This record gives sequence, structure tokens and C-alpha cells, in this order.
Amino acid sequence: MNAIYDRPISANILIVDDTPESLLLLSETLSKQGYKVRGAVKGKMGIKAAQSAPPDLILLDIKMPDINGYEVCQMLKSDPKTQEIPVIFLSALDDVGDKVKGFQLGGADYITKPFQIEEVLARVKNQLLIRQLNKQLLAQSEQLQVQNRQLQQEIIERRKAEAAAEAASQAKSEFVANMSHELRTPLNAILGFTQIMKRELLSSEQLEYLEIINRNSSHLLGLIDDVLELSKIEAGRQVLNESSFDFYAFLDALEEIFQIQAEQKGLYILFQVAPGVPQYIKTDQQKLRCCLINLIGNAIKFTDRGRIDVKISCKESPIKSLNCWFLHLEISDTGCGIDAAEIDNIFCAFSQAKPGRKHLGGAGLGLAIAQRFVQIMGGEITVSSQLNLGTTFKFDIKIISVPGLDFPVETPLKVIGLQPDREAYRILIVDDNKDNRLLLVKLLEPIGFDVREADNGRDAVTQWSAFRPHLIWMDTRMPLMGGFEAAREIRSQEKELDSELCESNSRTVIIALTASVFEEKRAAALAAGFDDFISKPFVPEVIFETMGKYLGVRYIYQNLPVTTKGCRKVNIFNEESEAFLQKNMAEMPLSWVAELEQAAKNLNEEGVQESIEQIPESNHLFAEALKDLLRDFRLDIIVKITQSFPVKH
Repeated sequence: MNAIYDRPISANILIVDDTPESLLLLSETLSKQGYKVRGAVKGKMGIKAAQSAPPDLILLDIKMPDINGYEVCQMLKSDPKTQEIPVIFLSALDDVGDKVKGFQLGGADYITKPFQIEEVLARVKNQLLIRQLNKQLLAQSEQLQVQNRQLQQEIIERRKAEAAAEAASQAKSEFVANMSHELRTPLNAILGFTQIMKRELLSSEQLEYLEIINRNSSHLLGLIDDVLELSKIEAGRQVLNESSFDFYAFLDALEEIFQIQAEQKGLYILFQVAPGVPQYIKTDQQKLRCCLINLIGNAIKFTDRGRIDVKISCKESPIKSLNCWFLHLEISDTGCGIDAAEIDNIFCAFSQAKPGRKHLGGAGLGLAIAQRFVQIMGGEITVSSQLNLGTTFKFDIKIISVPGLDFPVETPLKVIGLQPDREAYRILIVDDNKDNRLLLVKLLEPIGFDVREADNGRDAVTQWSAFRPHLIWMDTRMPLMGGFEAAREIRSQEKELDSELCESNSRTVIIALTASVFEEKRAAALAAGFDDFISKPFVPEVIFETMGKYLGVRYIYQNLPVTTKGCRKVNIFNEESEAFLQKNMAEMPLSWVAELEQAAKNLNEEGVQESIEQIPESNHLFAEALKDLLRDFRLDIIVKITQSFPVKH
């Protein structure tokens, strides 16, 4: 404050005084201080001077011949142009009443004549400083008001943008839901009739054609599901859904799938599970499977020569009381690799590196989904790659080791009829798509169900009233009346009927069949009166299981052939096992190694057995180790070991 006070202030001052001597003294003194001074000897002249060029301060005498200073001040304060100018009264009137009157009329200060010039200078400077500070405060206030208006406008614009984004998101969700229905509905018919036709006696060529249809339809369904999955992730609809399962069987099933794909390209794929990895774990099985299918599938897709390694290890979490572990998974290939300039973008949705664009396969969503699923499971995914040398993806997820679970081996069964223990089950199929109705009719009628059809919700309500089915398979999106409205109407009529008869009649089970995969649709279906919610495309087993669950249906089954292939013990092979095999194989003749490799490559189990029988009795542990691999169908490991030796072909 002192620094501001000491700083000279440039200002215009108007002096109104009818005494020439006083006017001259003040003018000279203030001019020497750097102020610009004007004078007026009459009140009216002072008012005109102030209005024509408003000064920063007015020194005003009270007693003047035309109008006195009080009147001048009152007129100045009533004029918007001059009302903010501070006025210091100069007067010989020393009465308190005079001073009070001056302040009441708007005066800023009051100096009594005769005055000391130092006092006048001090009071002038003080009033000018106050005026300057007031101007600064006013400017800051105006600036704040401008900023506040800008902020308010930004808030309005942001809210508009958020509303637009929300509307866009809603539109996107509706679009995805529509596309889900429009794409998954025909796929339901394609995949469903493929399954039905496989039940018939067909030639091997016809079965091959059906498998091609099934495989390509499943691929298309996978692409659709990727888009839907990403939409659910972006909408925050994906949550962790943990369950306990046999991790070894889980890996065996994956390895069996990818072993076939790898062999078709002449590649070797090896799953290596380190000792200590729990067999029974708790995590989100579906998301883990999706991640591994995407990563291993990419490894096979972008590898033309060489191998794919899938390594699984585990380390215990510091929270031992909760039996938590960190599961580490690593997928490596010897494929084309990824350019360093593109590696930062491979996890972006709909983005593909150059090799991916060349293959023209997929929608560029697999890695984006895998990354987000890993994050949901409490981990992070990393990638390292070199062009023409290969790529490695690594990720860790949190799991819980659970006690040994007894998962019975299920014998594959085919439903061929109904147990003859009660009246025929009446089933109503409601769907505006004729192909989907026909699919269910062809699935259920041969088994012995009494089936009727309706192509819209209104017809469904009519048929329900006349047919009184035990169960309704109801599509949710139909013309005239949708499935939700139809379900509500049936439930309403059921209540009215129960009330009229004063008893509870058998309640019709209504199952929603929909191409939508969004969970909120499930909640909406249950609220509308549906008993359950099944997404299209479905498999026949789900239809039969659901009917058994809700109606207590008992079926006649036909046993299907059980594969003789046992569950591989994926944890028996590790680095120590590999070192043991390499050490002992190095002691065998190279010609023997070449024969063993050729037999293993050709999946010639008898040839591998013959080679094993040539191993000397003194090295029976080596022979037993190879026999274990043969029994577990791990010819890929035998090939891997033999290829580490310089065998000439």
C-alpha cells in the first residue's frame, strides 16, 4: 500500500472557488505536483466545465455568488456523467452541521479554510488513490463478469456437447442393437439349420460342405460379436464375472483348437505351463478365453513359418490369506512382426498394422478388446516385436486359487425323444422371421412337442388364449405388437383369469429369444414378464436344457461317440524336462534323430514308437519320457526337440 501511495498519480483536477487568491494558490501548488488543473470562479461555470471534460477530482468552495457549493455538488451527483467524480469541499464554515450536510450531499472529504497546503495535497492524493483503486476494482469486476459470462457460455456449450455426445451414444447403442438383431437373426437360422442337418445321415462330402457353412458363419458371428463387445465396453456395460473352473482343461481345449489351425499352416504350437500353476482357479473365464483366442489367433494368422509358444506361469500375491495369485501369460510367434512406428496404435479400435491390412481379416478389434478385458481382470498387456522376427504379447491377471473341484466328464448325448410319462408339451413359437420359426419347429416337433407358430405379438396373445401353451419362445422385436408388450398382455390376462376362477392356473413359461446381447435387455425382459432371456444364435442343447429347467421335461437320449483322447497334463512339460530330453537326445545317432523327427512330423505314432524301442535299456528314463509325450499326443514337443539338432535332410 505504501508503494502505491508514494507513486505519483497523473490526474485532472477542477477547482471551483470565487476567491481568486485561493484559486491561484491551489492551481500553482497542484500544478507543481504534476496535476493538470482547471479553474472556475462560479458554480454554474464549474458544472459546465465538469460536464464538458469530466475531471478526476473537484475541489469545491461552498459560499459562492450564483449558486453555492452544496447546490453544485447536488447537481453534479444527479448527472450520470459526473456523479462518480469525488468532491472535496473547501469552506470557512467549520460547523459540524455544515460538514454533515456536505457528506450527505455526496462529498468525499471536507477541508476547512484557512487550510494547510500539505493537508490539501495529502487529502487530494488520498482521494485520487481511492478513485484509482476503485477504477481498478471496477475493471477487475468487469473482467470477472466477462470471464464469468464466458465460463457460463462454456458450461452451456459443454452441456450441449455432453447432451449431443449422450444422444450420439444412445443413437450408437440403438444402431448397434438394430444391427445386432438384423445380423444375428439370419445367422441364427444358418447356424441352427446346419446343426439340424448334421443330425441326418449325410455323405462325407455333404458334411464337409456343412462344416464350411458353419465355419464361415461362425467367423462372421465372431466379427459381429467383436463390434458388440467393444460397444458394451465403451458404454461401461462390461463387468468382471468370476467363476471357478479347471484351468488345465481350459488350456487343453484351447490347445486342441489351435493345434488344428497351426497344423493347417505347417506351424508348431506349444503350450508350456510352469510347475506350481494352480489347476483350479477363479477368474472371468469368458474374458480370459477371449483374450487368448485373439492373441493366439493373431499369432497363427501372422506367422507363415516357425512356431508359436504359449507360456503360462504364476506367482503368489502378497495377500496370501486370500489365496490370490498373479497369472502370467506370454504368447510368442516367429511371424512378420510389427513396425515400431505402428506398435503404439495396435490396441486402438478399428486399427490394424500393415500385416493385418494385408491379410484383410477381422475388424481390427481383437487387440482393443483383449487390452480392455485384461484391464478389467486387474492387469496390463504389453507387446514387443521385431520386423520379420516375431512378436511377443505378455499380460498378467489376478486370480484366486480354489480347492480341487470335481468336474465330472460328461458323455455327449443327443436328444431323440421325450419320456412317455405325461401329456404332450404344448409349445408356441413367436417370431416374425419365418426361417427362425421353422428352425425351432424342425428342432422340437421330431422330439414329440406339440408346436404352434405366431408371427407377431398380437397373434401370440390370441394363440395363447386358445392354445394355452406350456412354454412360449418369443422374439422381442416384431411388427404390430412386440414381444415385451405381448408378454405383459399375457401376464395381465393370466391374472384376470386367476381372479375370475378364484384359483391359480398353470402359468405359461415365456422365454425371450432375441438377437440383442445387451444385459439391460435381459432386465427389461424379466420386468415385462419373461422368465428367461436367450440370445441368438443359440445351439440346440441350450433350447432343450432350458425347457428341461422350466417344464421338467425328461428326454430320451442317444449316446454319441466319446473321443478317446484324454485330457493332457499340460503342466508336465517345463524347461527342466526340455533340458533332460535335449541332453539324452544328443547321445543318440543323428540318423535316429532324423527318423524320430520325420515320424513325429507325419503324426506317425507307430513310427515314433519304433524309434523309442531302439533306445538302449540303459537309458530307459529317456525312453519313458518320450513314451509319456506320445501317450499325451505331444508330438509337437518331440518335433521341437529334434529340430534343435543339426540333422541334414
